[in-house]
Amino acid sequence: MIMFHPSLFFFLGAAALPLIKGRARSVFLVSLPLLAFFSLLFMPQGKAGSLSLFGQELVFLRADRISLVFGYIFTISALIGFVYALHVQKKREHIAALLYIGSALGVVFAGDLLVLFLFWEMMAFSSVFLILYGEKGKDAGMRYLLVHIVGGLLLFAGIVIHVAGGGGIAFDHLTGGGTTLILIGFILNAAVPPLHAWLADAYPEATITGAVFLSAYTTKTAVYVLARGFAGTEILVVLGVIMAIYGVVYAVMENDCRRLLAYHIISQVGYMVAGVGVGTEMAINGTVAHAFSHILYKGLLFMGAGSVIYMTGERRLTQLGGLYKWMPITFLLYMVGGFSISAFPLFSGFVSKSMVVSAAAEDHRPYVVLLLTLASAGTFLHTGLKLPYFVFFGQNSGLSAKEPPANMLCGMGIAAFLCVLIGVAPGLLYRILPYPVSYHPYTASHVIWALQLLLFTGLGFFMLLKHLQPEATISIDCDWFYRKGTGAFLWLAHHPIARFEDAVTGFYDKALIQPTLRLVAICKRFDLEVIDGIVNGVGRNVFSGGRLSTFVEKYMIYGFINLVGYANHLAAALFRRLQTGVVNHYAMMIIVGIFILVNVYLLLKTHLTVLIALK
Repeated sequence: MIMFHPSLFFFLGAAALPLIKGRARSVFLVSLPLLAFFSLLFMPQGKAGSLSLFGQELVFLRADRISLVFGYIFTISALIGFVYALHVQKKREHIAALLYIGSALGVVFAGDLLVLFLFWEMMAFSSVFLILYGEKGKDAGMRYLLVHIVGGLLLFAGIVIHVAGGGGIAFDHLTGGGTTLILIGFILNAAVPPLHAWLADAYPEATITGAVFLSAYTTKTAVYVLARGFAGTEILVVLGVIMAIYGVVYAVMENDCRRLLAYHIISQVGYMVAGVGVGTEMAINGTVAHAFSHILYKGLLFMGAGSVIYMTGERRLTQLGGLYKWMPITFLLYMVGGFSISAFPLFSGFVSKSMVVSAAAEDHRPYVVLLLTLASAGTFLHTGLKLPYFVFFGQNSGLSAKEPPANMLCGMGIAAFLCVLIGVAPGLLYRILPYPVSYHPYTASHVIWALQLLLFTGLGFFMLLKHLQPEATISIDCDWFYRKGTGAFLWLAHHPIARFEDAVTGFYDKALIQPTLRLVAICKRFDLEVIDGIVNGVGRNVFSGGRLSTFVEKYMIYGFINLVGYANHLAAALFRRLQTGVVNHYAMMIIVGIFILVNVYLLLKTHLTVLIALK
């Protein structure tokens, strides 16, 4: 069977999109992820698209159970995202999204490190445009790009060291030289603190629809590569727990609704990173299942927040409130996402997040269970209660809005339906996970424990409501260091380094440039006044001698020649006159000629005799 790489649908779609207009463009955008999804349904496991280069085998398509799961959810997310974005008229946003999705699928199905790196970098350079196209995304987009360029360089350096050490380029569980740098490159994309600030900085500044795509791919591809290459790495357990708590704590202080959701991406990815660190089959299953669920409910949450921003132009909690009267459907769909991320029973987060926690418990890690449970309560406190309360209820902001366009509600509806479907029928998700699943989330003890935790969290929220009021403040995060570091670097470049450069340039000018210019001026003057003077004098003399030779040639040599010629001409004319045809005249001429010849002979003989005598 022929295996088509699913990314080809998106790359070819990006190339063809500028030629398609009107409603055909909407049909085209929706059909691309559908075609990719159905191609995955019938894709056999194995390798295809291999290429030999310098003795190494590059594998562009390696399909197995773990890559196929991520392929399914990536194409489903693409379908939801494009339905939500059908009202967007700017083709450039759709093209950037298509390239971004295609690159993410390229990472998931890469069979070696070099192909993975190729798509990894394509993903960074295509996704940045979804941020740059935002109203205030220029600065955040440039910071995002610089951070990911550094991450790409670390990843590439690790690959080079790994291959040079004999590790090969095959992408499976990684050991040996260079793996530390590769791990750092991966966890940067996973937004592990302190390498996480790019996410909360950039995602809120993306376009309304761009943020939906961003929430799905970059961090989840990082989870995929960690699960494949570093399962069981102990440090990831610690980092994952830190992520889960860190994101919740910073969400407490946020006033920007999309920044709050961005911090919860960090928190939720922490569950996945911790699951990879635990490394058991159940933990990896939980990680993959939670990534699947997270893409759906986090996309739904960003779509809900984006709809509010799209219809009101406001994203600060302190400026919102009372919108449930105007946007009830948006509110209900958002709450499906809020219940899912909070792990309510019958919603997707309950059947995936609990698997990670249970895997940690089975692996005898009580501190991991405790901290991840606390993080789950914090998630419900802010994403499930604080954000919807102050946006849709709370103090009336006086904003009058309406429901967003039908396509936006449709995209949210598809995501909400899948969140509920997975929560009600978890077997649909469990059967496609990498390993066989024996986990049952709906035990009485588990359901009761989850409901108790959530209800007490809700009670605490309403009891402490006055203390949880959003404030118009800016939270200082790790990005403070590189923002200030960048400012310090620019000051250093503009002042001490620039002054040092000016001093060096001045010294160089005075010590070398100016003396050289003076020497050149002297040489030029010597050339003009001495060398050219001599050459010109010789030329003048030669020119004067030339005039004398011209005079001798013209008046003496040519004069003599002309004189001889003229005498010959006269003699010829005389002889022509003598040719009268009379015999007597010819006889007279002969006698005269003989007379002349005899006299000349006698004259010459006399001179020759004298000359001989003198000798």
